[in-house]
Order: sequence, then C-alpha cells, then structure tokens
Amino acid sequence: MRDTFHCTMGDLLESIAGRYPEQDALVYPERGLRYSWRDFDCETDLIARGLMSMGIAKGDHVAIWASNVPEWVVLQFATAKIGAVLVTINTSYQSAELEYILKQSDTTTLFMVGEFKGTDYLEIVRRVIPDLQQGKVEVDNLPCLQRVVFLGDNCPQDLFPYARLKDLATQTEISALTLRKSSLDEDEVINMQYTSGTTGFPKGVMLTHHNVINNGFNIGKCMDFTSDDRLCIPVPFFHCFGCVLGVMACVTHGAAMIPVEVFDPLEVLKSIEAERCTAVHGVPTMFIAELEHPEFFSFDLSSLRTGIMAGSPCPTEVMRKVIDDMNCSEITIAYGQTEASPVITQTRTQDPLELRVASVGRALPDVEVKIVDIESGETLPYSEQGELCTRGYLVMKGYYQMPEATACAIDNDGWLHTGDLAVMDEQGYCKITGRIKNMIIRGGENIYPREIEEFLYRHPKISDVQVYGVPDTKYGEQVMAAIKLKEGESCTADEIRDFCQGEIARYKVPRYVKFVDSYPMTASGKVQIFKLREQAIVDLKLLTCN
Repeated sequence: MRDTFHCTMGDLLESIAGRYPEQDALVYPERGLRYSWRDFDCETDLIARGLMSMGIAKGDHVAIWASNVPEWVVLQFATAKIGAVLVTINTSYQSAELEYILKQSDTTTLFMVGEFKGTDYLEIVRRVIPDLQQGKVEVDNLPCLQRVVFLGDNCPQDLFPYARLKDLATQTEISALTLRKSSLDEDEVINMQYTSGTTGFPKGVMLTHHNVINNGFNIGKCMDFTSDDRLCIPVPFFHCFGCVLGVMACVTHGAAMIPVEVFDPLEVLKSIEAERCTAVHGVPTMFIAELEHPEFFSFDLSSLRTGIMAGSPCPTEVMRKVIDDMNCSEITIAYGQTEASPVITQTRTQDPLELRVASVGRALPDVEVKIVDIESGETLPYSEQGELCTRGYLVMKGYYQMPEATACAIDNDGWLHTGDLAVMDEQGYCKITGRIKNMIIRGGENIYPREIEEFLYRHPKISDVQVYGVPDTKYGEQVMAAIKLKEGESCTADEIRDFCQGEIARYKVPRYVKFVDSYPMTASGKVQIFKLREQAIVDLKLLTCN
C-alpha cells in the first residue's frame, strides 16, 4: 500500500470498495446493520445525491450534532464527496455553545438526533431556533442556517427527516455527482472541528482531505493495520479520536469499523466479543471502566491485539491490565491536537511497556517534530524542556475566520506551535511535561478556562472569576473556579453550578467552587494561577481527610 495519499475522501472510499468489495466496512451489532465496502460506498453516493438535491453546494458548511449513529459515518463521506464541509458539534454542548458554533461556522444545514444522555436536543434547538417548520429556518440570529434534518425514526413534524434524502437522490443524476467529485481537490477543507480557545471562544479548525486521509493512514500504520483488522470505536465521532483515529485509520487500510453509539463498558465488551475485534480505542477512564466491569472476565477478548489509548496520561497499572487482561499486547499511545489532524506522535506496536507509559511516542511518518525554547524559538538539544512544534501534511489549513489566531498558531515556516511543554530523547520519543497555555484536560476533553470565565461573568453576582484545573484520580483533572462576588452579594457553589446547567457542557461546569476576597498577584499585576492551584490542592486534601 502507498505511503502518501494524494486523493479526495471520495476517491479513497471508491478505491477501498473496489479492493475489498465484500468485506465488512461498518457494523452495528445492536442494530443488525452490516455494510460491506461496496454497500458503504453506494450508500454514501446515494446520500450525497440527496444532499445535492436538497441544495447543498460545494463549500457549504453542514453541521452534525449526534452520537455515534450510522448516519454520522455516512455523512462524513457523503458531504466530502460533494465538497461540503462537515462541522462537528460536541454532544455535550448546550444552547449557548450550539448557537455560537452554528453562527460562527456559517452552517447552512444542521443534522441532529433527538437526545443524548438525557439531554433533550429538540428542546435546545427549539430554544435557539424558535420558528421551525418542516426543518426550514428563518431566524435573525443565525442568518446562514436554512434547514434542520432529524436523524432517526419518529421525526418531529417541524424537522426534515433524514430518510427523505434517499427519495431526493432521484432528483440528482449520478453523472451530476460524478461531475461534482471531479471538481474537488485534496487540499480543500472538508472537516471543521471546534477547539476551545484562550480568547474565551471556540475556534473552528479547518482540516482538508489530505490532512485527515494521511493522518488516518499513518495512525493505522503505527498499529500495523491491515484489511483483516476490526476496530471497536467507542470514542465520539465529533472528536478527531473517533472520526480520524477511528474511521480514517480503518478506511485507509480497509479495516472494519464497529462503533459503539454511546460509550458503555458493557456494550464495548459485547461488541469486541461478538465481532471478534482486533483493536479498541479509548481514553484511560474508558479502559478502566471496561476492566472494572463486574462481567469483564465473562467475555472472550482473545481476538484483541492493538488499539490506541490517548486523551490523558496513562497510568502504568492500567496499561499492564490492558495488555494482560484485555490481550492488547500491541496497544499504542498517541498524542496530538485537533490542529494537527490530530496525531503528532505515537508509539509503535513493538515498543516496550516503559516507553508506552513514559512517553507519547515518536513522530508519525512524514511528520517533523522539534522542541524549541519558549523565549527565543531556537531548537533545543535532546532532553531539554521546551515547546513541542510540528510541521508537515498534518497541519491544519487554519482557524475559520480567525486569521490572527491562525498566525499565532502557525509560524512563517509552517511550524504548528502546540503550546505543550515536552522533552525529546535521542530516539525521538517525546514526553509531555506541562502546558504553556492554561488548559485543563478532563477525561480527554480539552477545556480552556477563559471560555468558562467568559460565561460565568454573565452571572449577576460575580465580580471576578479565575478558572483552573486541579488533580483528579479518575479524570486526570477537574474544573475549579475561584470567584469574587460583588459587594454585598452572597452565593453558594450549587447556585453557580445551577447557573451553568443547560448552558455549557457538563464537563465544563466547575466541580469545585471557592469564594475568595482576593487573588494572589505577581508584581506586574497578574493573577498567580499556580498559587491558586496549590492552595486548592491543599484544601481538597483537607476535605478528603474530613
């Protein structure tokens, strides 16, 4: 198989379908759904024609707000085949975040499910878009949005049913789709994912065909993937972990995809056994939940070989159990960020355990990595700490409509500055040692304090707020807020959390709230976040002891 792809996602899928027409491509055991590669290619063509009939043009932005349902993967390729840009929305988002994403991304069409983990998406959408009629939208706050499409059965009358796209497909000739495909270029943007920003607002990371195809291929290569592999994907598709490390790693190698619609450790174990999966992905907390499930040892996991653990540091003991008890002797560790499509470094299947827990691997094939001095920008010698930078096919096109932010992230020589502190050894293996930017990583989710602070400033009783991360044994970090109230006001932690409910994602809601009269300051007048964090750690230990 080639080492570098120069094609569009549609070309790639057509090639794989031609090579492995009868082999499994996409399997949902619980639904009894099983697409071969030929089936999957035909299904995405059909939906692509339906999208064209609906009026979706090349370059239009199409958002999806859904769990790992089959339509998600179909739309990932159907939109790419017509040159539309798929905007992925975090399933944990609430009304304020949804409205911001739809507006900032210039989304014309929203695809959505009815609910997720007890959150009523329909109620949220009707709050953001109050006058929906058969999926058509005309609201001043979202000038680009034209329609809302419902994924699944029992479509509400005020939304457009996804199933009708197949009927609409007959209005667009196959030749028209072929012509549209031929007009596409591998360097055009086809995916946009939102990553929280230090400015307080999420930024739309623009990724191209070339970005995600080659990143997916090299990720699979590090796991020694072939068309005989079968990957269980319980990580969300809205994140690069699902749609690149999962979907694209499979498609580029002709490996079967076995998604889990909503993470549940029992469903993961069932899927692995029933479909004889050879690989499984997850963040450490997912693997821990699987290992600690009461029925864990009743499942036959002997088919497992590899997979990826990423999102947060992996405890050594967890890695040992994944290797020994789950049979994942070739499990790998990956590191990256959305702006890098996303994987920058990854361990290899034969790397010893020590490297898999003490490092995040070495650069992917055809990827450059260097460690630079934070002040001077000069490349540092081995084993010296500095900022990790990367360059190559994996670097994003930029942030949507944010040229200044793009210029801050990517320098004139094409190096993406990750904002992460790292050291590199002589073999090229990197260890992440900290962060330059004040970011919290909770269970694999990147959280920028400024975004939460901007939201909390809306609270009528709050004068000032500082948000930061504190250690947590389960999630790696939790969110804490140190709040100064306006003079004469009183408030409780529950009141603050209640203010956040339904407005921002649950994982961003402060787990801990501390009311303060002042903040520790530097001589230059900056808040000393590290001192707040140190005091919080002491306070939390006291709370634990009590």
